[in-house]
Amino acid sequence: MADERTRYFRRLARRRRSARRWSVIAGGLGAAAAVLTPYAGLGLPDAAWAAGAGGAIVLAAWRWADLRALAAQPAPPALSPDEAAAQSRARLVAAVQRLPAGSGMLAEARRVRSRVALRGTGAAEPWGRLDRAGSTFAGLRGRLTGLAAPAVAEATAADHSLRDLALRVAEVERAIRFAPPDTRPSLEQARTALADQLRNGVEAYERLVAAAAGYVAENVRSDVQEPAVARLTEATDLLHGTASALAELRATDPTFRAS
Repeated sequence: MADERTRYFRRLARRRRSARRWSVIAGGLGAAAAVLTPYAGLGLPDAAWAAGAGGAIVLAAWRWADLRALAAQPAPPALSPDEAAAQSRARLVAAVQRLPAGSGMLAEARRVRSRVALRGTGAAEPWGRLDRAGSTFAGLRGRLTGLAAPAVAEATAADHSLRDLALRVAEVERAIRFAPPDTRPSLEQARTALADQLRNGVEAYERLVAAAAGYVAENVRSDVQEPAVARLTEATDLLHGTASALAELRATDPTFRAS
């Protein structure tokens, strides 16, 4: 999507082209009416030429008036480089999201960017554990229904919160490297508290994922495996019965052939 300044100049260019086009049409129809109108008076065809010329002149005048009114308005200010870059990124993200696998591609790109941002900090290891647990939970999400459905929203909120906490731990850790010596003890305490909170949160999230996996396993075992085993047993018995019947028929009629 274009910014306000670009849209303003596009509207200005469209109105200028429209005004020029109707000016040319009005001039052409006016000249034709002047040449084709006989001196003895106007007939019905000549009145049509004159009416067309008059209408084109009025429309051309309206277009020029609209152009002057728009040109009198001040143009919106130009975007700063940061704002222009932000709009370009927003347009790129919107275009990728419209693709069939766009959301997954964006999520993977964000994970890679976060992993690079946390590299070399104390938050890298908890973040890696969180990322692996989150990928596992994503595979279980569709099977958490019924009583387990509220766990999906809780896990999603916890995932976002813990990822944000990991970024904050990394930011504080980097700030310690450049902080004055007298401010480092307080920053170290804050970093330690945040890191402990991050580790505890990741452990709790991993326990949640393990519980979700246990729920899915029990649900699948009770709802899917037993009926599947019963169907397989029935199919096996059917095949055994059919084989026995074919053997008996072949024993009584040597010329019998199963199709």
